[in-house]
Amino acid sequence: MTAVGTGSGTGTYVPKPGAAPLPRMIAAQAALETKMLLRNGEQLLLTVVIPTLLLVLFSSVDIVDTGSGEAVDFLAPGILALAVMSTAFTGQAIATGFERRYGVLKRLASSPLPRWGLMTAKTVSVLVTEVLQIALLTGIAFALGWSPHGNPLAVLLLLLLGTAAFSGLGLLMAGTLKAEATLAAANLVFLLLLVGGGVIVPLDKFPSGAQDVLGLLPVSALSDGLRDVLQHGAGTPWGDLGILAVWAVVGLAAAGRWFRWE
Repeated sequence: MTAVGTGSGTGTYVPKPGAAPLPRMIAAQAALETKMLLRNGEQLLLTVVIPTLLLVLFSSVDIVDTGSGEAVDFLAPGILALAVMSTAFTGQAIATGFERRYGVLKRLASSPLPRWGLMTAKTVSVLVTEVLQIALLTGIAFALGWSPHGNPLAVLLLLLLGTAAFSGLGLLMAGTLKAEATLAAANLVFLLLLVGGGVIVPLDKFPSGAQDVLGLLPVSALSDGLRDVLQHGAGTPWGDLGILAVWAVVGLAAAGRWFRWE
């Protein structure tokens, strides 16, 4: 940094010191968050490898009775819902929990980037990762014979609300529990919802009483909504969207209220 002298004895510094414009800061942080996520082997296992293996395995081998029609037509929407959950909830909760433990969030909070800007950058990173996931899984599903139907706008709305719901729950967990507890709890929830969230096993295979409860879970609402649109060509699934909206509002509000930065 150099100073240009003036007649009054003061100087004008070039370049002028100060924070970068807010959009540039958010974009830079989002790019960093995305690179860190894609370089993390455990995150790639959750976000790419597991959903891909499940889609290929259960579409190729008759393990679970998915009803009439091609297995991939039932499985693909559920796997897309699983991909959203793995990134927005499980991956984000674990990464943010350890950032909090090691003081990364505390240091970022003291930077010119506001806290809401940091959360925005994390959200952008999640959305970028989901776009890559969905592109990969959709290509594999087409190769396996998938024939989707329905309104793309309804699919987009479901994915956005699902992302908001899972992001809120992931940030709530990361901001209230210790990092090790977050790691264990996030992976446990991932496994439980994989089995009981209608992703691979249809909800009608469970007892009627359990179906009513499981149907209120965010992953069940997301997978059922995507399945109604993409498999059955239904219109906008307002009921599933309503469930996701409630989870999104409650999760994000709770995260904003109880999230601890250190």
